[in-house]
Amino acid sequence: MAVKLFVDNLTHVDFSYLHPERGLLGESWAVQLVLDGSLDTQGMICDFGVVKRRVKQWLDANIDHQLVVPTGLQSLALDTADGMTEVRWQYPDGRRFWCRAPEQAIAAVPTAEIEPLGLADWCRDQLLALFPDQVRGVELAFVPESIDGHFYHYSHGLQQHDGNCQRIAHGHRSRIEIYRNGQRDQALEGIWAERFRDIYIGTRAHLQAEANGEHHYAYTAPQGAFELVLPAECCYVMDTETTVEQIAMHLATEIKAEHGHEDVVVRAFEGIGKGAIAAA
Repeated sequence: MAVKLFVDNLTHVDFSYLHPERGLLGESWAVQLVLDGSLDTQGMICDFGVVKRRVKQWLDANIDHQLVVPTGLQSLALDTADGMTEVRWQYPDGRRFWCRAPEQAIAAVPTAEIEPLGLADWCRDQLLALFPDQVRGVELAFVPESIDGHFYHYSHGLQQHDGNCQRIAHGHRSRIEIYRNGQRDQALEGIWAERFRDIYIGTRAHLQAEANGEHHYAYTAPQGAFELVLPAECCYVMDTETTVEQIAMHLATEIKAEHGHEDVVVRAFEGIGKGAIAAA
C-alpha cells in the first residue's frame, strides 16, 4: 500500500522577478507540498511540524521577499562580489533595469523564465535534502490565488522595516476592493488595478534622480545598501513609506478627492489573505 503526506497552503511566498517582456513583476503564490516515503517507528513519513518549519525556513531564505532573476534571460548581466549582487537587464524595447543589493536579497535561478512549474522544479531537489532518509520524494507546487475581480502586481521596498521587507525589489500580487457609500465599485477597482499594473511603488525620499525617462531609487537599511533604476512609466511615487497601510490610506485619499461627498473605504491586499482597510 502506498501512502503520501500532503500539506495544503503550507505557506505563501511574496517576491518580485524579472519577466522577459513585462519587466519587474511582483508575485504571491501559495505553497502546496506532498512527501513520498516509508513510515518510521512512529508510523509517520515525517512529523507535520518538522515539514512546515523546514520548508518555510528554506523558502524564506531562498525565494520569499527577494528579487528572483532567471539567469537564462536575454540581455541579462548578473555579478556578485563582496557580498553585493548587481543585476543589469534591458527590456525588449531597450529600456534599462538595474539593481544593486546585498546578495541575500537576490535569488539567481537557472531557468529562462520564472513560472510556477519551473521554479518548483528548481526547489524540489534542494528540499529533499532537508528530510530524513525515509522521505524518498518531494512534490512542490506554487499556486497563484484565484481572484474573482481586479488585482495588480506591485513591487516595493521598505527602508525602515527590520525584516526582509526592507529589500528594495520584492513584491506581491494583490486584490483591491473599493466601496463608495457602502457599495462596491468594481469599475473604479479596475481603473486603479490598471494604473498599478506591473508597478513599482516608490517612496519620494528614496527617489535620488528622475531623468532620461528613468527613476533612480536608493537607500541604506539594516541589511545594507540598496539601489534600483527603472523606467519612469513603471513607477508610482508616494510621499510615505509604501506599507500596505499607507497604500490603502493613499488610495482612499485619492478616491475621496474625486468623490468628495461620498464615504470611501478601500481594502488593499498585500499578497494572499492579508492587507489593510482605510476609510475617508
